[in-house]
Amino acid sequence: MKIYNTLTRKKEDFKPIQAGKALIYVCGPTVYNYIHIGNSRPMIVYDTLRRYLLYIGYDVKFVSNFTDIDDKIINRAKEENVSFTDITKKYIDAYLEDSYGLNLFESHTIHPKATECINEMIEFVKVLEEKGIAYNVDGNVYFDITKAKDYGKLSKKNIDDLRAGARIDISDEKKNPLDFALWKKAKPGEVKWDSPFGEGRPGWHIECSVMAKETLGDTIDIHAGGQDLTFPHHENEIAQSECHNHAPFSNYWMHNAFINIDNVKMSKSLGNFRLVKDIIAEIDPMVLRLFMLTVHYRTPINYTLENIKLAKTNFEKIKTSYQNLQFRLNNDMTDEKLDTEIVALVTEELNKFEEYMQDDFNTANALSSWYEIVRISNSYTAKEAVNKETLELINAAFETYSSIIGINVKEDNTLNSEHIESLIAEREAARKNRDFALADKIRDDLKEQGIILEDTKQGVRWKKI
Repeated sequence: MKIYNTLTRKKEDFKPIQAGKALIYVCGPTVYNYIHIGNSRPMIVYDTLRRYLLYIGYDVKFVSNFTDIDDKIINRAKEENVSFTDITKKYIDAYLEDSYGLNLFESHTIHPKATECINEMIEFVKVLEEKGIAYNVDGNVYFDITKAKDYGKLSKKNIDDLRAGARIDISDEKKNPLDFALWKKAKPGEVKWDSPFGEGRPGWHIECSVMAKETLGDTIDIHAGGQDLTFPHHENEIAQSECHNHAPFSNYWMHNAFINIDNVKMSKSLGNFRLVKDIIAEIDPMVLRLFMLTVHYRTPINYTLENIKLAKTNFEKIKTSYQNLQFRLNNDMTDEKLDTEIVALVTEELNKFEEYMQDDFNTANALSSWYEIVRISNSYTAKEAVNKETLELINAAFETYSSIIGINVKEDNTLNSEHIESLIAEREAARKNRDFALADKIRDDLKEQGIILEDTKQGVRWKKI
């Protein structure tokens, strides 16, 4: 499998540290608010990467942290006049609710919290201070970037050209304006921990370095996150981790591109960002997941009503095709001969799918392969005579695509299928008795419940709308 490595700016063969194992760290949310659509892209993208690696046989250890102590969290707690733990619990719970809706593989995700690793962070900073790489100014401990070899190697920025930017504190007490805080002296009324440097709390960058080290080790296979984290966050992670561990921090760096809203970069200052919880209250979460994978992860994606409608249409096509397939599998099949032409077509698409995913995780092309499977399935299930083995092959292909892409195409289990089937049987009996008024009433009643009936040569099909 080839992965585009931000560190080298080229596609490279994925060679894990341990054969058959993949250690992945994805920067998670700072839990002071509900997640927005920009947050959801790396969540969906790297969950799908993890699913594919599992599919091709890797033992994947997947870590995505919660930053649960930060300036934004402290400020939000002050605004709402509650403890910072009340804020973080509220938004971690909200995150998990959204993640389950988006079908993230949460059962196999490790979620360390920054506040669970404070002692380890203190020890990490102590080592850097003892080595003369960090310095203490009145309780604030800073990382001296001039002590880091190749600082700027990830972002390809030259130190002399760099300027203090977002999330970089400008202070006269720093040796260099780009030096960043490892430990922050507590302000009056702020949450704080005791340390050899004085009462305070960790800086943002040190949190991820330590949580990655504690869960995955000194060197990890893949570190991933949004493009906006490349500098300064990931650059600073590399600097402090490699100075501390004397080993490469991550062998591969993956970054997904930005999200635009109606062709404009999403920004809180512009007020054009959308919360995931609001979106999935309006549409099936699977539509949002499908939308996020329709564009290669390194390409900006444009969120518009038109594009969401297209994703919804494609999702409905996939789901309807799958339902039709299940209908034929559960009814009489009259063709005893395997359809070798269909077998060849399905096999060809599955091979294409793997080729696309092996080439820097190209989900856009992979989805086109799934749509071709949908076309093949629709063509075959429309035949009067079908073969069970052929149908099972198509069904296995559906299951493969569904499990890797993470799109659940199965019918909502909350529907009482037995009740629906009994009403369909009652309708069929009414039609045989030429009681068309009753038959129409049953059909109309089901429609009001969101169930559409379709009369076919093979019998009556139903689906949820």
